[in-house]
Amino acid sequence: MTNSAAVRAAALRALHRPGDPLVLPNAWDVGSARAVVEAGFGAVATASAAVSQSLGYADGEGTPAGEMFAAVSRITRAVTVPVTADLERGYGLPPVELVQRLLDAGAVGLNLEDSAPHDGALVDPQEQAELLAGVRAAADAAGVPIVINARTDVFLRQHGEPAGRLDEAISRARRYLAAGADCVYPIMLADPTELRTFVEAVAAPVNVLARPAAPAPAELAALGVARISYGPGLYAATHAHTARLLASIAAGGGLA
Repeated sequence: MTNSAAVRAAALRALHRPGDPLVLPNAWDVGSARAVVEAGFGAVATASAAVSQSLGYADGEGTPAGEMFAAVSRITRAVTVPVTADLERGYGLPPVELVQRLLDAGAVGLNLEDSAPHDGALVDPQEQAELLAGVRAAADAAGVPIVINARTDVFLRQHGEPAGRLDEAISRARRYLAAGADCVYPIMLADPTELRTFVEAVAAPVNVLARPAAPAPAELAALGVARISYGPGLYAATHAHTARLLASIAAGGGLA
């Protein structure tokens, strides 16, 4: 398992190319993961909000860890491409257990965010760096170079004064990269000028959330972004489309 997992992890890392980004329309179950692969995407990422809602739980670590890892495992068994899992802030698990459960589920990458799941407060950056360093050390000990995507929630949580958020996000990103992260994710950062500054300042793969307020994928590529995630967007769109179909059926219509 270790050799195979190491190969998948290396393949996932190689897909993070600044200027030619890895695009991830995040999945939430086997059906959506298979659809992502069938559409030609080279990796599958889960979205914690989408997985949680599909299982009947709230986002923000409302899903029991065992159920989240079981959902990831079902996805990895169903696809042949590398899988990276959104694991929120790690469900309070020690890094060694977190990495082992990730690998047991068949995934070779993970997202970890730097705000507390229950109240949204940003954690101390040194505390988050220590968590990331522990995860990196555990992965090294397991012989699998998992891809760590370190999310910073400075913009999501509107932390501090607006004028200082970009500098704070850059400072946190640099700490997280030094601790062993492979990619940094300033979620909700969308201004092109600020994105270019961030990308140039961290000099490492950067993940951007695709949303209406963000630049189009081609512009993100030109800005040097290495990874584009859709978060729970695909799930929300699918749910909305299903609601429209159900309203049509309830009104005596059909599926058209």
